[in-house]
Amino acid sequence: MADTILTDVVAATAFRRLVAHLQHRTDVQNIDLMGLAGFCRNCLADWIAEADGHLTRDQAREIIHGMPFAEWKERHQGEATPEQVARMKESVAKNADKH
Repeated sequence: MADTILTDVVAATAFRRLVAHLQHRTDVQNIDLMGLAGFCRNCLADWIAEADGHLTRDQAREIIHGMPFAEWKERHQGEATPEQVARMKESVAKNADKH
């Protein structure tokens, strides 16, 4: 899809809704997002930091998580199972040279 199909206003509105949704669904683990979609909250934050050029990864992750990442991790992130890690690795391999 070409970038010109979405206006900046539409893209920004949809993005904010995605961020709010991810903040609400703390039951969904980043490792599961990686395993299914090949990206997670941390990836999204990294993309923001890269696009902005002035934000640090930690600042961008706080925007996406709605709190400092260490706090989010302590509250919501469980230990990954070997199956989750394997699924993530398989999914991430599909991302090679696409971004």
